Order: sequence, then C-alpha cells, then structure tokens
Amino acid sequence: MSKRTGQFITMDELIEEVGSDAARFFFLMHAPETHMDFDLALAKEKSQKNPVYYAQYAYVRCGSILEKALGNPSTKLRVKGNWDLLKAESELQLIRELVKLPDLVWQTANDYQVSRLARYALETARALNNFYEKERVIVDDKNLMNARLGLVAATREVLAKTLDLLGISKPEKM
Repeated sequence: MSKRTGQFITMDELIEEVGSDAARFFFLMHAPETHMDFDLALAKEKSQKNPVYYAQYAYVRCGSILEKALGNPSTKLRVKGNWDLLKAESELQLIRELVKLPDLVWQTANDYQVSRLARYALETARALNNFYEKERVIVDDKNLMNARLGLVAATREVLAKTLDLLGISKPEKM
C-alpha cells in the first residue's frame, strides 16, 4: 500500500505476483509490530538476493551434494562419519548454527516470534554456503568425506524442518 500515491495491492494479487512462498517468507521475516517495506521486485527475483530463494537454494544444494556423492538426497539419510574430523572454522560454524534449532523452536512456541525462524533459515543457509565455498565435501579421504556428508545431511534436515515450520515449500531442484 502506498499512502502517497493512493495505490494498494490485495494479498491475493501479491501472491499471484510473487508466489505464496515469497509472500509468506517476506511477511514472516518481520515481527508483526514492526514496520515493513515489501520489496516487490526483490520478492519476484530468482536470485540469491531473494531471502526465500536463498533459503530454499541451500536446501536444494544439500540434496544435490548428497545425490552426487550417494545417489540419495533423502532427509532421513544418516551418514556414519567421525565428526571429530570436522575442525575447519566453516564446519564448526555450521555445526554451531544447526544446534540452535531446538532452542529457537522452544522460544518461538513460548512467545510466537516466528520471525526468528525465518532469520534462522537465512543464517543456516549462509553458514552452509560459507562451508561449501571453503571446504570440498567429496574428497579422497573417505572418513573426512563421510563426516562432511553427515554435516550436509544434518543441514538439509534442519533446513527441511525450519521451512516446514514456516510453511515454505522445499523444492528438489532449482
């Protein structure tokens, strides 16, 4: 809505224009009591600048890595690996991000501040992308590869749960 120009867009028109995932995610990123400027151009963009696209792309990236390595991107996948081999800062940062989910869900259940889950999805996606840029997952050392694949599988599961809680779809390809 623009008071200055006297124009407004209904929610149905917005969803038709940007899609339900983008509309939902953009609204959920902000606490209800805060002011929000809805960036229509950004919501329509299919790039990493678009927050919902960024979070969904991280989920898809995890599936692609698992499929390439194992032929199965299932979120129920459990890769047995020695987690003690994960010592790089980007690996540790991703692990620190993943372990936050239970506390965030508990906090959100108590105070209904769903915006923290949307922010968490983006922080997890950033940590995954940072890890992916700095460390090769598929390597010759099978023990290290299994540990990293386990981390990717755990990240995919956490992103899946977070997107489910937000009511955002989880595409398999993008």
